[in-house]
Amino acid sequence: MHAPHHPLPRVGGGRARSYSDVCRLADRLAAELRELVLPHIGAAWSRGLSGRAAGGDTTFAIDEVAEAHVEQFMAGTNLPVALYSEDRGLVTKPGADWTFIVDPIDGTRPAVAGLEAACVSVAVASGAGEPVMDDVHHAVVVEIKEGGTFTADRGKGVSVRRVDGQTRVVTLSAVTDLSRVFWTIGFRGRPAAELVVVLGELIDTSSVDGGVFDLGSATYGMTRLLTGQLDAYVDVGPRMLEIAPGVEKRFRQVGKGAILNNSPHDVAASTLILQEGGCMVTDAAGRSLGERPLMGSDAAHQMSVIASTGPELHAALIDVVARGMGRLEEYCRRGRP
Repeated sequence: MHAPHHPLPRVGGGRARSYSDVCRLADRLAAELRELVLPHIGAAWSRGLSGRAAGGDTTFAIDEVAEAHVEQFMAGTNLPVALYSEDRGLVTKPGADWTFIVDPIDGTRPAVAGLEAACVSVAVASGAGEPVMDDVHHAVVVEIKEGGTFTADRGKGVSVRRVDGQTRVVTLSAVTDLSRVFWTIGFRGRPAAELVVVLGELIDTSSVDGGVFDLGSATYGMTRLLTGQLDAYVDVGPRMLEIAPGVEKRFRQVGKGAILNNSPHDVAASTLILQEGGCMVTDAAGRSLGERPLMGSDAAHQMSVIASTGPELHAALIDVVARGMGRLEEYCRRGRP
């Protein structure tokens, strides 16, 4: 467990009261967003395009509805809480001691298609200046279609509940053999040919006795590790740019001018939830995400993520990705990206 970057602030009636009030507010926001979005899952209108978010990703009509609700909800609270979301950026209040990092719909594409892989994600970070991943103290993820809820508090473990309120047992797989791994890939916005250069070995190794899936949501994919459905989540986009800067042109071609990878708001809540559930979460080089800034969606803030159910599997995934990065470097030397 990482030590918090900032201590829990003391506000109003004391640290404990403030913290519990803020956590309840985050949980209520997540629940309200689920209720707001659920009736519109799969609706034709929700697929309409309403613009581009600050990070360059498509904003669908259903995103705009959800973002507007977040802004209205946060404006109505008198707690000292700032808000950060991709579409709205940072909205702060005088004396704010907490920052909500909100992704109202992580998995918009599955949501507009009426599929299960869409979640509300809210991370609560101490401080309102420049918080980092290690400053997240509370996290809540709610499945929009299925209604399950994942909550975690730093150092206190994770709770997983079904829509009826019944506890869902956390079940981590014991898979260590890459040929048997069931995993999900970060794919949206990443150039396909170059991505396969990096991950082709893992795809081929696992495609018969295991399985690879593109679920369209980092949050949904990562939380499947706690349900026992998957063994790993692998997103290597930012690491590809770090190792082979020449692929930036291809990323921008696919992203319609933008570089589209996971930003902190995509993974902040699910990272704490997985860590508190006993999983490993690092970047694609095996480095800690703890000191990565929470607020920002441009290429400088984006982060690769490998999440797995255990250290042996994690080491194997880091190794296979490293071999893939070597192939990408050779691919670039041949002038093919």
